[in-house]
Amino acid sequence: MKTLRGGITAPLGFLAGGVAAGIKKRGLPDLALVVSERPGPIAGLFTRNQLPAAPVLLDRRHLRYRRGRAVIVNSGNANACTGSRGLADAEEMARLVARGLHARPRTVFVGSTGVIGQPLPMSRIRRGLPTLLQRLRRSGGRDAARAIMTTDRRIKEVAVQDRIAGHLVTVGGMAKGAGMIHPDMATMLAYLSTDAAIAQPALQQSLRHAVNRSFNCISVDGDTSTNDTVLCLANGMAGNPTLRAGSPGFAAFRRLLDYACHSLAMQVCRDGEGVTKVVQVLVVGARSSAHARRAATVVATSCLVKTALFGEDGNWGRIMAAIGRAGIGLNPKRIGLSFDGVPIVKGGTGLGPAAERRLAQIVRRREFTITVNLGQGRARAQLWTTDLSYDYVRINASYRS
Repeated sequence: MKTLRGGITAPLGFLAGGVAAGIKKRGLPDLALVVSERPGPIAGLFTRNQLPAAPVLLDRRHLRYRRGRAVIVNSGNANACTGSRGLADAEEMARLVARGLHARPRTVFVGSTGVIGQPLPMSRIRRGLPTLLQRLRRSGGRDAARAIMTTDRRIKEVAVQDRIAGHLVTVGGMAKGAGMIHPDMATMLAYLSTDAAIAQPALQQSLRHAVNRSFNCISVDGDTSTNDTVLCLANGMAGNPTLRAGSPGFAAFRRLLDYACHSLAMQVCRDGEGVTKVVQVLVVGARSSAHARRAATVVATSCLVKTALFGEDGNWGRIMAAIGRAGIGLNPKRIGLSFDGVPIVKGGTGLGPAAERRLAQIVRRREFTITVNLGQGRARAQLWTTDLSYDYVRINASYRS
């Protein structure tokens, strides 16, 4: 397996572009398009928020047909809580792209991100689309990745390649996300492409597996958006024998997709709003995977833990308190806690001044691991979390201004 440049257009047969259509202030890029030269299987996962945005409603409907050709994404406006007008606008975006590509509207998927509750400026999108279609090119992946950014500080891209059944197969991707990040599908917008020949059920299975190990394992602020979407479009242009669950090469493809999703997820974490720390929370010794996941989640989303991380305060008592409210049944005398492998708590009790001094050095690092041993079994779970800083409040207090 090797990493490549090119992001979402690294696989064969994919074009992309981005333009400033006037949706955002100050003339920033805000409209992106990704197109496969030929249609193919598409897989998708969406927000569990009970007030899904219009693009999510449309994409769920289109996904029933299991075929995709293009994805059009705007930033600066979420097209969420916009009622029937919002759905009509999303449908028009798909129709306009389909007309320009001579494709079926149901093969065009739509994404939106930005402020909730405002109608899309469709006149600007209509004016911007012809230029966007003209700018589609193999080298346009970075332009597309830039155009989907909101409070992101960095472009988020990935491309990885391996040989499967004698054919080079590539997976590319792009993502946006810095706030409203929580491990509850899908935590952000992410779009992936592959030139692998793969059956749609196998692609859907692979995407769910990859998302559960990546985007569903990161938390910045405990919020999930109305617009969260992950899509993966395949076109078969690598020429490999069609992959199906359990077939030769399927495991290798899953490794590629797992890698791509994990890379994008960690880029989201590291670019979180106001983030100065990225911390892995690893829970081991649990009775069940569900218990391990619950314990990891309460630690990763605790505001008291996250503010202590920002303050570089090795206040391990906050972690213990969080574990204690996980509701999973605990024996305090079995609980251990370590930071980057350095024991801090054993048998539910702190190990004293020497351990505290070592802890004070570890929490100054940009990235480290907190390991919680519940001492009850063999199950484990891991999440990645971030600190909660002054800048997070500043950014979100002035988001619409």
